[in-house]
Amino acid sequence: MSELYLYDKALKSEYPILCGVDEAGRGPLCGPVCCAAVILKDDFVCEEINDSKKLTEKKREKLFDVIIDNAVAYSIIMVSPQTIDEINILNASLLGMKKAVKELNLTPDLVIVDGNKVPPQMEVETKAIVKGDGKSLSIAAASILAKVSRDRYMEKLHEQYPQYRLDKHKGYPTKLHYELIAEHGIQDFYRKSFFKNRPELLK
Repeated sequence: MSELYLYDKALKSEYPILCGVDEAGRGPLCGPVCCAAVILKDDFVCEEINDSKKLTEKKREKLFDVIIDNAVAYSIIMVSPQTIDEINILNASLLGMKKAVKELNLTPDLVIVDGNKVPPQMEVETKAIVKGDGKSLSIAAASILAKVSRDRYMEKLHEQYPQYRLDKHKGYPTKLHYELIAEHGIQDFYRKSFFKNRPELLK
């Protein structure tokens, strides 16, 4: 049986309604940061679920539907580039995580968040789990929901702005992406605070 499932099962003996939370998109130069919260069915076991970064895009897409079908509750929140610029990426991620939990139609007994920081002023007990997306089934499931949702968003943005090749790099700071920004300029969906070291690109 999956170690990730057993990790959650141990927590559920004390906290029956367990919610996993994770984000995707802290590193990109553009687009939102996406946060997801999920409460899985008690008897749900899936050996294929793992940290989204360890899975192929095709596998993540397949598991996205499996997770939705086996969730008691879930929510997905996008935090805009403008908010990221205003309050910084860490605070934007924590804000999105908090909102994702608040939007669930079920109140968890415990929220477990990937990382080493807990969103401030949570209304339910919350614990941060370092590398939690590789330890907990619930956090891993949330990481997949967040990653797939953000990638789909970036694909749609690519349809509007094909010149930036967002389908290829999803907004991450690759050599190609910087070259395309230099050629086509900055749009409203860019995180301007991420260009402090490249001010020439903001002109």
